[in-house]
Parts: sequence; structure tokens; C-alpha cells
Amino acid sequence: MNHNRILALAVTLVFSFQSIAQQSKIYTHDLKDFSKALELYNNKQYQAARTLFAKVKENTSDQETEASCTYYIANAAIRLNQLGADRLMEDFVEKYPTSTQRNNAFMDVADYYFANGKYSYALKWYTRAGDSNLSYKDRERYNFNMGYVLFVSKKYNQAETYFNKVNDSPEYGAQAKYYIGYIAYEDDNYDKANEQFDQVAGEERYKEKLAYFQADMNFKSGNFEKAIELALDYLPKANRKEISEINKIIGESYFNLEKYSEAIPYLKEYKGKRGRWNNTDFYQLGYAYYKQQDYENAIQQFNKIVGGDNTVAQNAYYHLAECYLNLDKKQEALNAFRNASQMAFEPRITEDAWLNYAKLSYDIGNPYESVPSVLTAYLEKYPDSGYRQEIEELLIDSYITSKNYEAALEVLQRNNSYSNKAAFQKVAFYRGLELFNEGRYQEAENYFDRSLEEQIDPIFTARATYWKAECDYTMNDFDEALVGFKQYAQSDAMSETTENVNLNYNLAYTYFKLKKYDEAITYFNKFIQQNKEDKIRLNDSYLRLGDSHFVNSKYWPAMEAYNKAIAMKGIDADYAAFQKAISYGFVNRNDTKIEELNRFVTKFPKSTLRDDAFYELGNAYVKANNDEKGIESYDRLVNEYRMSSYVSKALLRQGLIHYNAGSNELALTKFKTVVRDFPNTSEAVQSVATARLIYVDTGRVDEYAAWVKSLDFVEVSDTDLDNDSYEAAQKQYDQGRTDAAIRAFESYIEQFPNGLHSLKANFYLAELYFGKGEKERTTRHYSFVINKERNEFTEQALARLSQVWLESGNYDRAIPLLQRLETEADFPQNITFAQSNLMKAFYQTRDYQQAVAYADKVLENAKIDNRIKSDAQIIIARSAIKTGDEEKAKQAYKEVQKIATGPLAAEALYYDTYFKHKEGNYKASNTAAQKLAKNYGSYRELGAKGLVVMAKNFYALDDAFQATYILESVTKNFTDYPEIVAEAQAELRKIKQEEAKRNSSVDPNEGN
Repeated sequence: MNHNRILALAVTLVFSFQSIAQQSKIYTHDLKDFSKALELYNNKQYQAARTLFAKVKENTSDQETEASCTYYIANAAIRLNQLGADRLMEDFVEKYPTSTQRNNAFMDVADYYFANGKYSYALKWYTRAGDSNLSYKDRERYNFNMGYVLFVSKKYNQAETYFNKVNDSPEYGAQAKYYIGYIAYEDDNYDKANEQFDQVAGEERYKEKLAYFQADMNFKSGNFEKAIELALDYLPKANRKEISEINKIIGESYFNLEKYSEAIPYLKEYKGKRGRWNNTDFYQLGYAYYKQQDYENAIQQFNKIVGGDNTVAQNAYYHLAECYLNLDKKQEALNAFRNASQMAFEPRITEDAWLNYAKLSYDIGNPYESVPSVLTAYLEKYPDSGYRQEIEELLIDSYITSKNYEAALEVLQRNNSYSNKAAFQKVAFYRGLELFNEGRYQEAENYFDRSLEEQIDPIFTARATYWKAECDYTMNDFDEALVGFKQYAQSDAMSETTENVNLNYNLAYTYFKLKKYDEAITYFNKFIQQNKEDKIRLNDSYLRLGDSHFVNSKYWPAMEAYNKAIAMKGIDADYAAFQKAISYGFVNRNDTKIEELNRFVTKFPKSTLRDDAFYELGNAYVKANNDEKGIESYDRLVNEYRMSSYVSKALLRQGLIHYNAGSNELALTKFKTVVRDFPNTSEAVQSVATARLIYVDTGRVDEYAAWVKSLDFVEVSDTDLDNDSYEAAQKQYDQGRTDAAIRAFESYIEQFPNGLHSLKANFYLAELYFGKGEKERTTRHYSFVINKERNEFTEQALARLSQVWLESGNYDRAIPLLQRLETEADFPQNITFAQSNLMKAFYQTRDYQQAVAYADKVLENAKIDNRIKSDAQIIIARSAIKTGDEEKAKQAYKEVQKIATGPLAAEALYYDTYFKHKEGNYKASNTAAQKLAKNYGSYRELGAKGLVVMAKNFYALDDAFQATYILESVTKNFTDYPEIVAEAQAELRKIKQEEAKRNSSVDPNEGN
């Protein structure tokens, strides 16, 4: 109850003060000035009176007159609120102990302060005055006034003592009973309060006020019907300040009588304490709406209960969750049930909230902990639950639906009592598939093996067999891949799996990689016959079918396959046209070969095979005895494709043509060009050998010797030793004796650092180290290869060495090599490798413009798979975020969402959440955040960031409970990410400071 309400009661207190101008012997004196001063004092002209009293005091010799003047001077100073006035009165009492005014001095001051409402001052002076030497009437006034100032000071026990002294007083008794009753009311002693109030019930001035107290006391005593009756009767008469409290009494009484529809309008009219409700107020109105099935309005009240930790809060959060469920807001319900389950005030509610929290976690996913962990924790907490079997079934299914396979496996292994072999088989399989999609093939294969250890479900046994074979194939272990694909083909469950549509295609490719072309032809034909709608792989199958016939020297069937690929006008149409052209050369249709190659160089001006075509065209012209056209074709190759690996071959061919035509000097020029520009290559060695013939034939042996001595890759005196040493190393290499081959190649390079075979020796040695995983030892040898002129090993060495630098994070060294590889590579896959890694390297070095440029190049390639496409879109998106171009980032992340899997898909989904929040589309943003939590729960950092955005969404939607609960959960469950936790804490403080303005139960400083 607000004490100010009592203080505001219109109680008229009539005090009978003794006349200040008491009769004394002063009046027997003819003191005109004293009489004038007293007149001024009685007329409240205190400053003038004080001045005149001071004059009289100064001139009088009469001690009583002097004492009287001192008394009035002190009284005037008190009434003028002058500094030191209290001290003046104290001095008067000490100096004039026999003065007639002494006994009245303290009472006069106390009465003055009391009359003017300065109760703390009045209490001080009444305490000094005491009740001795007072008349009966003055003592009654003293006791009542003392009781009242103590009452105002909320010293109720002391106040009651003084009120009891005047309880029977005709003048003060009614007021005393009223205040004694009020003190009992405040002390919840309603019997005593009613006893006192009944005695003043007939007093008109207390009648209305007592109605309020009696309504409230009946409410607090549980007499709700009576409380409603009294409060409804009093409500029209209540003043503005009382209306809110009266409505609260009525509303809460109806609430306690379970008359919720009647309670709602009165509960809504309550204004709270100092304009703020508390958690109980919000709960009661929310529950009333809940019982009326008005879930929207119930939520609007329950969700204002922020940070509650008591029975009311637990009940509120539980019913809030039920409201959310009735409106199909499952994510919101999950949070509310989780909060209620973490409180133990009402065990029944705790258990039921736990159950609902566990079921919802399975249904929609859980952003805070893995679903299997939630279900397992429930079973551990309530082992005798009647829902045990149901939860165990959900536990098994959750391992798959949560997609948090790694955590699920940990739970299975840690909780043997709940482990299930069939579940383990499925979860291990899905974890393997997840790793496969992330490009972690060896790890993926390990999980497929673990899945195959528990062959319970034949479908998953078949699928694990298939994907294990895919891992072997991807890691170039084609023999094992073939075994796996055949095992899958023999499985009875194969037809029930989605992978079976790929079987013939994969078998065909595996045989192709094993160079078993007859078998490859069989399976490519099978795939073609059964998959006419899969245009991309159909086109690829025609190409590889053509290649298989080509390698088997069956050129007409090869050309037939190439023609079908060309007719599809798909990817690699240039390759099919080129292969078709050179096939004519093998069936003695050299003229047709020339015709097709000329058509090729015209039709495919940007093909990476154009340099190959010029080389083959030159060869075809030479075969047709048209050396002039042949040399012309070689010249176009040399001039247009300086970095092609065919340049050295074309120059050698030109030299041989001139040599065979007897044009020795022209031949020597070509041979020397090859030796100068392409040392250490087989073409350079052959050029030296053919040039030797010319020099010998023309008798210029000395000139030859001088020339050869200038060549650092030809050590003539040690030729035999050079060849023997290299041959020994090559033999070990060919036989697969890795360590012996390494030692032999190292020995050769040490003896012949620039020997005839130094190029091959360095390359093969680097490859051996690379294969052993000793990649830091490859760099010197790959560098030797790439620092020579373009040769047969340049492309592979560039790819390998750039990979080494990329893996070590040395982007400054990797970038120049990747740029060379991009321009020098003959194989399209190496160009793709270069471009895709250049975009990543430039991003890592914060050159976002170049990163985006290379990402765009990658996306222009129609042959790349979805994983590389998503990488490119991610680079574009991340670069746009870094440079503040959020619109571009938004579009890029949309593209990523279409094709990405694993962490990239999670990242794209987080930004979908982020951008929708920025657009003010809060509900759609929450939908995206919920999808992130459900499908990508293992990517915790992105999940935590998504939760912070979700919290902001909920607060924007006026759901303070969801916002604060989510933020509190982030701070507790994601401590591995301090930056995200700091953001959550800052947002939480801001929300609580705002909520404290309307909810007195919220501590605005909590968490600071």
C-alpha cells in the first residue's frame, strides 16, 4: 500500500495552541517597544519583530524582559528559516532556565514545524520537549502529534505506542484508531485493522477510504467475492491515483476465482507501480488470455517476463511455450520450453517442459546443442519416463535428421545403453558422405569403412560400398574402386538406392582409367543406352567412348562417337572435332584430316587445342609431301603460341624438313633455336644429334665441338656415365621402388647437375617426394623444372609446386606459379585448378578485386562442378562483404545457396538471415536462421552468429523473452567465440535497459 495515499487523506487536524503572548509580568512594565514587537510577532511580521525585540533586549535591565526578548528572537528566526535558528532556541533554554517561556519553548517550535508539515523537524523538537510539565490537553496534543510524525517517518511500532495513548480521546481518538488500523493493515494484521476501522466506520471523512482498505484486505485474506463487491462499489468514487489499484484488486480477484474473461479488462487497467508492471502482473494477464485461447495476446504478455527465476516465471515460460505451439511457432516454443525445463520450482512442469523441449529439438533442430545430446540427456534425467521408448526412437532418427553426424557418433559411442547398430551404420555413412562433399576423401573412406562394419541395413551397406569406391576413384586407386563398384553392382539392394543410375558411368570411367578400354566401351554404351536425358554425362560418355575406340585403334567407331558428341554441341565439342580430325590420319584419309584440321582452327579460335591442331596440321602436310604448307603451319604454331609445349617439337620438325631437303644452314638455324630456347629437352638432344650429322657431313667437326662445349646440358666426356647413372635411377622408378629411386635420382643430380637427363631426374625426384608427403623437399626440384624453357614436365611441375605453396599458406610464391600455369597449361583441368586457386589466393592476400576477377573466370567455365562453383560464388560474396558492397554479396550468396553443401551452404544461409534482417523482413530472417540451426548445427560459429541475428529479429517483433533468452544462451553456450559473445552481451544490456522501463522485475544493470 502506498503510504503517500494515507498522507494525502483529507484529515483535518485541529490543534489548540496556547497563546504565544502569555501573561507575564512583562505587561506590568510600561515597555512600549516590547508591546509593539509582540504585536508585530503576533501579526507574523517576524523580521520586524525580531529587530525590535533585539533593540528592547539591548536596552533593558530587566532579566525577565531580556529572557522574553531572547525567546521571541529565536522563535522569529525559526519561522524565517534562518541559519542557526535552532541553536538560538537551545541557547535560550540553557541561558534562562527559570524563564516562564522555557517550558513552552520546545513545544512551540515542534508545533510550528508540525503545522507546516515539516515532520522530521517536528519529531526532533517533540523528542526534546517530552510530555513532562504539560497540561492534560497539551499532553494529548503532544502524544497524537508525536504518533503522527513517527507514522509519517514509517516508524510504525513507535507511532502506534503514541496513538494508543490517545485512542480514547474525544478530540484525537478517531484519528488515532484510523492510523492504528492502517498500521495493522500494513502489517497484514487484518483482524486488528478491521477492529480499528470498524470503530471509525461512522465517521464520514473515513468512509470512502475505509472501503478501499476493506476491499484490499478481503482480497489479501482470500475473500475475493467480497473484495470484488467492495472494490466495484468504490471504483466510481476513487481518485485518479486509486483507480489503478482498485482495478488490480478486481482483476486479480476475478483471476483467483478463475473468471478469466471478467478479469482481463480490469487487469489491463492496472498502471503498475510508478508506471511499471512486474513479472507477476504480466503473467496474470497473459494467463487470463491463455485460458481464453487468445494465444497472440497471451504471448504479448508472457514474453515481457525477462530474466525471471521463480515459480511465476517457470509457469509463464511453460504457458508461453504452449501458446507458441498453438500458433505453430516451434522455434519460439523450443526456447520457452527449454527455459522452463531449466527451472526446478515445480518438478511436474520441469519434466513436461523437458519432454516437449526434447521432442521439438528432434522436430526442428536445436541451435544450442546437438539433438542426440538433448534426447540422451532427457533419458538420463528421467530414466523411468513413460515416454522412454518414444524418445529412444527419436534418438535413433535424430542422428540422421540433425545432420550433426560427428556429434551423433560421439553420443552413440559414449552412451552404450542407447547405441544402436543400425543407427551407427547410417550415421557413419552420412558422416562419410558429408566429408566426401567437403573434399576430405581419405577421412570419408574411413567412415564408410566404419559403416560397413555394421551391415544391418542392406540399403546402407550398398550405399557405403558405392561411396567407398567413389573415394578410391577420386584418390586414383582405380583397382580398389573397380572392386567396390562391382561389389555394389552385386548387391541385392542396389536397385533401391539412388546411386544405381551412376553405376555404368562409374564402371566405364574406372575401366578407362585402368586402360581396360574394351570394358570401358561396354559400360559407356550401357550408360548411353539407359541415360538419354542426362545431357552433360551423355556428351561426356560419347567423348570417352570415342577415346576408348581411339586408343584401341578402332578409328571409325571412334569417329562415330565423336560425331555424336559434336552433334550435341555441348562441352568439349572442340575436343571431339580435333580427335575426329586426327583419326582420319590413322585410316589413311590424310586429305580429310587436313580438311578437318583447317575447319577446326577456323571454327574454334579460342580452343586450348588450337596449338595441337597446328602441330598436327603441319605433320599432315609433311606427310602429304607439302613441306611448304607444313612449315607454314608450324610457323603459325610458333608465332601464335610461344608458350605451347609443341613449339620445341615444331621447330625440330622444321629443322628436319630443311635437313631432308638439303637446306643444311636453315636446318642448323632451327636446331640451334631448339637447343638455345629449350635446353635439357628431348628435342634439344635430338637437335644436337642431327646437327652433328650436318657438321660431320660438311666437314665442320671443330665447329660442332666448339658449339657443343658451350652447352651446359651436354657433358660430352661423361655421356656414357651420365646415361648409365640415369638409367639405373629410372629402373628403380619404373619398378615402384620409391626409396631406392629417390637415392638414385639424388645421386644422379649430385654427379650431373646439368646432365642429359637432369630435367627428368629433377621432375621424377620431386614427384617421388610429393607422393611420400615430403612436400617441402619437392620445391628445389620442381623449381629446377619450371625454371627451364617450356618442356613436357613444365605444366605438371607448375601445378604441383603451386599446390605445395598453397598448402603452406605461402601465397606470394603460389600466385606467380598459378598465373604461369593458367597461361601455359595444355590441360583444361590445370587451367581450372590455376584459376580457382588464384581466386582463393588473391582473397587471402586481400586483393579482393583480383579475387573477384578470377572467380568470374571460374564461373565462365561450364565444365566445373558445383563445389568449385560455390567456392567462386563464396569468394565473390566474401570480397563484396569486405569491400562494403552488400548488394553484390547478397546476390552471390543466393547463388551459393543453390549449389553449395556443408560449411559453404551454412555460410550462405547465415547471410540470407543477415540480409533479410537488414531489410526489416524479420520473420523471413528467423525462418532462415531456424533452417541454419536445423540443417547445419555442426557449424557452431555460424550458428551462433545466426542466433544473435534471430534475437534482434525477435526484439524488433516485440518479443523480449525470445530476444533475451537467445542472447543469454549464446553467452553461455558459445564461449569459444568471444567476439560473438561480446556482441550478444552488448545487445542483451541494451534490451534489458529498455525493458526495465516497463517491467520493474527487470534489472537494467544485470550483466554490466
